[in-house]
Amino acid sequence: SGPMQSQMQFPSGYGSHLPNYSAPSGHYSQVPNKAAASHLENQYRASYYPGYYSAPAQNVVTSVGSNVLNAQESQQLYNNTPPHSGGSSDKPVQGAISSASYLHMSGQQSYSAFDNHYSTSVSSSVASQGFPLNSDHYAMPMVSGAIYPNVSYSPVAAGSVYGQTFTSQSLPAVGQFKETNVFSSQSTSVPHSLQQHVPVGYNSTLSTVSSAQSVQDNLSRNLTGSVAKVNNQINTGGIDSSQPVHSVSQNVPFTKPGAGTSASSAVMSSVRSPAPSLSSKPPSSPSVTQSPELALQEGMQYGGYVNNQASSAPAPLSSSSDDEEEDEEDEEAALDSSSTTSSASPVLNNYDVLEGGGYTETRSVTSSPVPAPSVLQTSKASKPFGYGYPALQPGYQNATPPTPVQPSNPGHHPGFQHYPQACVNQLSSSLGGLSLQHSQQPESLRPVNLTHDRNILPVSSVPAPVPNLNSDLRKLNCSPDSFRCTLTNIPQTQALLNKAKLPLGLLLHPFRDLTQLPVITSSTIVRCRSCRTYINPFVSFIDQRRWKCNLCYRVNDVPEEFMYNPLTRSYGEPHKRPEVQNSTVEFIASSDYMLRPPQPAVYLFVLDVSHNAVEAGYLTIVCQSLLENLDKLPGDSRTRIGFITFDSTVHFYNLQEGLSQPQMLIVSDIDDIFLPTPDSLLVNLHESKELIKDLLNALPNMFTNTRETHSALGPALQAAFKLMSPTGGRISVFQTQLPSLGAGLLHSREDPNQRSSTKVVHHLGPATDFYKKLALDCSGQQTAVDLFLLSSQYSDLASLACMSKYSAGCIYYYPSFHRSHNPAQAEKLQKDLKRYLTRKIGFEAVMRIRCTKGLSIHTFHGNFFVRSTDLLSLANVNPDAGFAVQMSIEESLTDTSLVCFQTALLYTSSKGERRIRVHTLCLPVVSSLSDVYAGADVQAVVCLLANMAVDRSVSSSLADARDALVNAVVDSLAAYMSSASNLQQSMLIAPTSLKLFPLYILALLKQKAFRTGTSTRLDDRVYAMCQMKSQPLVHLMKMIHPNLYRIDKLTDESTIHVNDRVVPQPPLQKLSAEKLTREGAFLMDCGSIFYLWIGKNCDNNFIKDVLGYPNYASVPQKMTQLPEVDAPSSERTRSFISWLRDSRPLSPVLQVIKDENPAKTDFFQHLIEDRTEAAFSYYEFLLNIQQQICK
Repeated sequence: SGPMQSQMQFPSGYGSHLPNYSAPSGHYSQVPNKAAASHLENQYRASYYPGYYSAPAQNVVTSVGSNVLNAQESQQLYNNTPPHSGGSSDKPVQGAISSASYLHMSGQQSYSAFDNHYSTSVSSSVASQGFPLNSDHYAMPMVSGAIYPNVSYSPVAAGSVYGQTFTSQSLPAVGQFKETNVFSSQSTSVPHSLQQHVPVGYNSTLSTVSSAQSVQDNLSRNLTGSVAKVNNQINTGGIDSSQPVHSVSQNVPFTKPGAGTSASSAVMSSVRSPAPSLSSKPPSSPSVTQSPELALQEGMQYGGYVNNQASSAPAPLSSSSDDEEEDEEDEEAALDSSSTTSSASPVLNNYDVLEGGGYTETRSVTSSPVPAPSVLQTSKASKPFGYGYPALQPGYQNATPPTPVQPSNPGHHPGFQHYPQACVNQLSSSLGGLSLQHSQQPESLRPVNLTHDRNILPVSSVPAPVPNLNSDLRKLNCSPDSFRCTLTNIPQTQALLNKAKLPLGLLLHPFRDLTQLPVITSSTIVRCRSCRTYINPFVSFIDQRRWKCNLCYRVNDVPEEFMYNPLTRSYGEPHKRPEVQNSTVEFIASSDYMLRPPQPAVYLFVLDVSHNAVEAGYLTIVCQSLLENLDKLPGDSRTRIGFITFDSTVHFYNLQEGLSQPQMLIVSDIDDIFLPTPDSLLVNLHESKELIKDLLNALPNMFTNTRETHSALGPALQAAFKLMSPTGGRISVFQTQLPSLGAGLLHSREDPNQRSSTKVVHHLGPATDFYKKLALDCSGQQTAVDLFLLSSQYSDLASLACMSKYSAGCIYYYPSFHRSHNPAQAEKLQKDLKRYLTRKIGFEAVMRIRCTKGLSIHTFHGNFFVRSTDLLSLANVNPDAGFAVQMSIEESLTDTSLVCFQTALLYTSSKGERRIRVHTLCLPVVSSLSDVYAGADVQAVVCLLANMAVDRSVSSSLADARDALVNAVVDSLAAYMSSASNLQQSMLIAPTSLKLFPLYILALLKQKAFRTGTSTRLDDRVYAMCQMKSQPLVHLMKMIHPNLYRIDKLTDESTIHVNDRVVPQPPLQKLSAEKLTREGAFLMDCGSIFYLWIGKNCDNNFIKDVLGYPNYASVPQKMTQLPEVDAPSSERTRSFISWLRDSRPLSPVLQVIKDENPAKTDFFQHLIEDRTEAAFSYYEFLLNIQQQICK
């Protein structure tokens, strides 16, 4: 490793301004206006893994006609020569480069933990997503929670000006831009600072790199991808009555005509309109209240970085010049399904401008170096962090407010109002340098000799670490099940974080099912006037009339309505309001958070009915599940539903009220798909329920004699998109084979002989960008696509998964599915569908994550579309979806003792209400390395690394990702051992907080996603990667490291009581064959499946009472259910398994394993502590780690 840099210096050019640039209308740019260079790049060599943290951002291209949507789409993402100026261009799009220009950035990396493998600079290219200023949707004010049964949702242009994006979106690091030569350890840093003003619909181009040609060549060779070039306008209206409709209309029973049909082409157009140039000078002095023009120019600023119109060009300003417009609109409120189409209604459509959200003050940054924290030091015993923090002022128990204090000159946060607060100032000064290392060392820091202490697994599940806060703040903090940080003690500086060699990030489960959720129905949603943070338990009240934001420190007024507490029915106690007493709340949003009436719940089912699908028998299960849960679909009286089936043609179903039976409409011209009767294909669920039931009863038998072996999935999805575009909603796709006809057809890329390869694993990325472009179009129209893949052969999930990844959908995978031959998979599909059809759902959602100044977000993981640097677009949001965020420390946090993170999810409920769910997390800031290790959350660290490794596997290679995971353990433990005193270097020592780190990483390396040398189907590997990117932490950890229990000797001694049910709690067992005995029975909980392994000499009484068979030999091979036997052992076993099932959304399938059972191989592959032909045992892995540390 290179030497650790002890200082971070700001360049002399900081604060300078570059001239304005312009580009043609229809192009968009992201323009930061502050940048600072950093000199930490020598800490690690950048030659081996140059692009680990780098993912190409979305590149937005101008609207184009069909003549340019050609084979050029699959070319490289970057050309060799970077664009240096904007200008009109009539050339067709080549690769991913349009006449729009892009800003290539490099930012200081928050996590550079892999010594000699990763650079501390991330090379990133971010082009913002822009939106036109006009819309044809709903500019009128609404009443909160109103239902709109008579509102017609007119068809809108179906195109989408979306470009390339990735599920893990690398974003520019705040305040620091560097271009890194990815083939050498040298990096070229150009300090600069910008104040860029962007005209409406215009783009700007910056040249930020010296030796630009060399850097760009390297980017061209290393960062490749495909761009989603899409049409700006597609006419999705009904078919012209003057043209013949080439479709076949017939009544049930359905017969497919052999005659082909044709379809009218969609009208495609490209509109460009010039806009006047806007420019103004930056303010010469800070101001508390800024004009809208200034706020418009500055955009959103985080810790020295300004996202200047990152999401779109500026919107016209109204005559109002004060801050009132910030209260009327919000960035989350700016969600509009027509935001990517051209129309005539002047609706404000700029996320950041509408919100006014960000730090709008002008701050002076000196070039003084920031001193690096000292090495481990011992300090005296201290009180918990946040002790005395004024979140709940006891002085406000009376109605009389405290004596107001006159403002003084603060001198540390220019541009904000500041009031001297003795308690806050004393808190910061007293907690600034505290350390957890006092006379009595915390348990989390106790050294553990990993090679000596073999039994490190706890007897019960690993709990989340509790932040070292005072008791009041600890009670108020957000549940780790919803919001979790990899480090519960936040380092003061990026240098300290780099020294710890641990990643800083957040794991989110924002929409999870909650038994208790405070719902705020107040007409006033109190938010910070500067950064737009929602009021929360960690703000401080200066007096009854003023509160101080815990993220940007601005002092805000308390609205009069907020003085009344509806719970206590008292006045004058704002600190007792539910918003300030709960870190997770949900607001009922007013019409200010709407740009159109809340959409109805719309569900469209797209079903494969080819010969392969009929043979698998899934249609019977799907139709039966729909019939059983039709009345339980989330929605209201406006709920709509539709069905499309496909094989080599596409079939629509007219279910209009008044028909005596369903009507089948067939379109066989799949190259020019159209909607035969657009107004009758999506029908009201309640009005047409009988026709829907008739169709569901008939569908399983309609195609029993089909000989169609082809699959036209692409054209069916195109039709589904056209059908859903006017309203948005959810498309559920059921596919059983490789698409073989029409748009989006795929060819087999898997070589079965390479499934056990220990070298390179190919084809982890998509073969075509068709499904990605389609998903981005769907996202623009507030439509998510969920994929159910039920395949017995290779189906190229790497390509098909894109339809869900980029539209905020979800993926379900059932390998080797057959209704009769594989009853376990059939049962799993049935249970998954029950949950899928009945769980709550949020439509047209957006999510924004805010954090204390000095922290910044640079990468997201999950299924979504990135609208701007901290705003995610989620066409649908479901309670089973998880997200991960990587963060960095851009400014020293020495002036604060606490940092906070807040996520706000704005969505439309299935009942038509606009709601905002807010989670707030508070964590202490520490200055010593030991404190950082003491607060490490090992499960969160492993889950974040898993997300990062998936990206690395796709962007580089599986071998690189595996090496990176190993290096994460080596670097962190080496850093700990070198910093701690009195440790023998010949031993492998870890703090208690990280003692499970090597075990979890070994388990990760043996997962299907990353394992080598073991036969693994390509679709199985890709699905495991998809799961790691989208599952919440609690479920992902079960997948990485299953739980093993011995259940043949359950007793009532150690039990818990759940709803009048006694549940045994057997201890956890090591995942090793040495724990298995022939006389025992063991249950393995893998998250989505339970394995019940029965030993050959297992007690016959247990087999009889629990399994219902007289002896071992009589137990069948494919047993998936436990009978209800009136015996104590049966009741205990079923109670324990039911308790495990109730703790997760998707009910796992139970599979009984005997020695001769084929599933025995899967069971033993989960025993990760044992050695295999291609992988270390746990002890061998520890020795390997120790050898690498001692090198």
